[in-house]
Amino acid sequence: MAMTLSSPAFVHEGNIPSRHTCDGPDLSPPLVFSGVPPGAGSLALVCDDPDAPGGVWDHFVLYNLSPATPGLPEGLHEAPAYPDGSLSGRNSWGRCGYGGPCPPSGVHRYFFTLYALEGMLDLPSGASKAEVLRAAKGRILASATLMGRYGRR
Repeated sequence: MAMTLSSPAFVHEGNIPSRHTCDGPDLSPPLVFSGVPPGAGSLALVCDDPDAPGGVWDHFVLYNLSPATPGLPEGLHEAPAYPDGSLSGRNSWGRCGYGGPCPPSGVHRYFFTLYALEGMLDLPSGASKAEVLRAAKGRILASATLMGRYGRR
């Protein structure tokens, strides 16, 4: 079975509801994970916008999640670390936690990518997406992507 990432809030390639953006309460969307490979030691999740005018904008970085995690609830609170041992990375705003879509113009694409990794990442909380992906290089067992779209009215 292939690993999948989905959300009850929006379908793949569908529109992200405003409650998960800067035009609403800016809550992280609920996410559902399935098909994590049996040998995975941890999970990492990133969300980014490749359509941002200045280059890719990182909205969410989370790593060292348990491979048994079935997903994430809506509105995951902002914290550098969580009780389950997972760590929050630094987004492009320079803070830990989720920052939702807020495109300056047009409709942008937002890619949520889940990685199943061998072992845990030896990184402190607050690592950037680039640091997480560099530490994960050669250790990715599987990945899954959920893409949503958002344009401000």
